Amino acid sequence: MRFVDREREMNVLQRARERSRKRLYSVAIYGLRRVGKTRILREFLSENDLYFFVNRGKSSTSLLREYSEILREKGILSKREELKSWDDLFEVLFERFNGAVAFDEFQDFRFVEPSVYPALQRFMDENEEKPILLIFTGSTIGMVERLFKDSKEPFYGRIKRELRLEPLDIMGSYGMAREVEIESLDDFFTLYSIFGGFPRYWVAIEDEGIEGEKAERIIDELIFSYSAPLEEEVPRILSLVFGKRSGIYYDILEAIANGSTSPSEIAGYLNRKETSITRQLHELVNYFRLVDYDRAVLGKGSVLYINHPFLNFWFRFIQPRLSEYELNREKLWEDVKGSLPDYVGKRFDFACRGLLRLAGERGLLPIEVSRIGRHWGHYREGGKRKVYEIDIVALDPEGKRAIFGECKWRKKAINAEKLLQELRRKVELTGWRGEVYYLLIARKFRNVPENVIPLDENGIKNLLEGEG
Repeated sequence: MRFVDREREMNVLQRARERSRKRLYSVAIYGLRRVGKTRILREFLSENDLYFFVNRGKSSTSLLREYSEILREKGILSKREELKSWDDLFEVLFERFNGAVAFDEFQDFRFVEPSVYPALQRFMDENEEKPILLIFTGSTIGMVERLFKDSKEPFYGRIKRELRLEPLDIMGSYGMAREVEIESLDDFFTLYSIFGGFPRYWVAIEDEGIEGEKAERIIDELIFSYSAPLEEEVPRILSLVFGKRSGIYYDILEAIANGSTSPSEIAGYLNRKETSITRQLHELVNYFRLVDYDRAVLGKGSVLYINHPFLNFWFRFIQPRLSEYELNREKLWEDVKGSLPDYVGKRFDFACRGLLRLAGERGLLPIEVSRIGRHWGHYREGGKRKVYEIDIVALDPEGKRAIFGECKWRKKAINAEKLLQELRRKVELTGWRGEVYYLLIARKFRNVPENVIPLDENGIKNLLEGEG
């Protein structure tokens, strides 16, 4: 598949290469698994550069032997030379090689040979004038950040540039969808609700030769078919992330995916004391970065959510019914299909945030947008406490002007006038006193008032295709 939407990241790496021609330069690239770190290395590295994958399943001796063979193939090490230690490897690299050296999943040396870190740090300090580019990638974000930012770690202060690789934005994801011949916006938003901006899953469509198929056919083939390509995806990812201590993390993720959005609700779902999940929940948010807080734009409220779309889908529909997934996938898929429109509708709110950012970048909004999210609150009616939600809220940098919006992805045309009335009522409940603009996003509208910004299917396509 064509390399999509990583121009900024590639520019950072190209500038790093230029700087490394004069003296040692180091870059750390980190991000969640499947976000495309290895692919960006593949696009950036030339045939003369070096790529080393840190396989945590190998012994130190075996991995050193593998790297030695790579050096022999490149003509850097002779056939008769043997590397007996990691010091030998680094000595050869710094004495004989000029170019880029990438260590993929660098944090996994902790499991293979932790002494690599102080050894490499020493060689870096002794060879600051050496024209070489060192690139380190990592997937366990908290571990990588600790490795490079903790003052007690050998690499503290030795990384010139950090590059956090985020999932593709909605336009980049749409670009990948078009690469695999997804034409319908309905199909795109269905797949985007599951795959998000993680390139690996869009590439899987091409790998399986199902380009141009409807979304349901693609989901069935990749996830629910016999020996499906993604059937081991979540266990494989999480075994690498969590190691052997996975049980409670799985339970928490399942609870969040099924609507438990606070620590107390998660504890209730699991029938445990809240204090018994505090550490693991903290790690999921701050160390593994698989869970995050979705904070209300106005006020201090926040709810937990899984920020990896495929994990969210898996723990919503499959993890609670693993036995059925193994025994009768056809029946499970029929049940999931029935719930899919509602699931996509709820995930559509996240897509709308991406659309609003895109519109802001194009100068198509009445205000400059600095913060985008959603809002919710409570009110009393008839003596009862009720909840209201606003799908999307965007504030200007000064916090004096705001766009309030509703997002509905349904087959039937939305009555824009009625939806606007409901939105006005909700905005009144927020107590907002600044300047207000109203936005409605849906497939189709009828009865559109003049004092609203409507974004329908044609407008969305124009945005995603770069036509404004």
